[in-house]
Amino acid sequence: MEIHKNIHREITPLSQEDSFLVFDRIKEDFDFPVHFHPEYELNFINNGKGVKRIVGDSIEDIEDIELVLVGPNLHHGWMTHNCENKSIHEITIQFDEHLFSDGLLLRRIMKPIKDMLDRSIHGILFSEKTAKDLSKRIFKVSRSDGMDYFLEMISILHDLANSRNQRLLSTYTVNRDSFENSDKIKTVYEYVQDNFSKKITLSEISEIVNMSNVSFNRFMKKRTGKTFVEYVNDVRIGYAAIWLIEKDNSISEIAFKCGFNNIANFNRVFKKLKNCTPSQFKNEFSGIKRIL
Repeated sequence: MEIHKNIHREITPLSQEDSFLVFDRIKEDFDFPVHFHPEYELNFINNGKGVKRIVGDSIEDIEDIELVLVGPNLHHGWMTHNCENKSIHEITIQFDEHLFSDGLLLRRIMKPIKDMLDRSIHGILFSEKTAKDLSKRIFKVSRSDGMDYFLEMISILHDLANSRNQRLLSTYTVNRDSFENSDKIKTVYEYVQDNFSKKITLSEISEIVNMSNVSFNRFMKKRTGKTFVEYVNDVRIGYAAIWLIEKDNSISEIAFKCGFNNIANFNRVFKKLKNCTPSQFKNEFSGIKRIL
């Protein structure tokens, strides 16, 4: 099917020290391609009737409100499709697949959450009633802080796990042992996360993964849908977007902090990836919640 021809590996800005990443935004359309990532993703949409949802081999038009949990590395995406609403409210919550240790998940009190996370490898659609009942808490959590924020997220996951009328979406699941998200991608990801603020050459990263420049670029294109330069810029702009919302630094300071030594180039790349200038993003984007 056409929408599955270019499935990209999304690199999220979560590090090993982070717990949850919350995106809270009002949007007119969906333009992010079908993708996958190793993090769990809870996606809430309001005012989205007519949007097309793709989770694994499940393709459906959604109703006005919906809440979906997507497991690690399961292909997913939302498309504007037949939605005519110009103020779609989307809240996306991502968390690492290893956030909860096996020892914690084996505790009796955590069993409902463990079972839900196990089922999420198919993608889980929660009932409309559950989505409505939890909507105010989900709105609130994107504006909360610290331990209250963390504990409320655990409480929301627990209530979701115990909610009625859940529906699995995809008939197939991802085989983690043979998944193409290889160790080399992990090596590249970790290296770029540690070094994106400075210049990274293609030869430098190719040598780290023991590949020629040409073979490495081909490898990156196949795994992520991007050249290495595009991939690094994606990571840099991802951090820039967070810092534009959260920090008081000037745009030029953030540009240099993200590894751009030319403000004009930063503005050009940012606009290409975000469809707006950094200043427009800072002023108008309702934004993402800080990472905790």
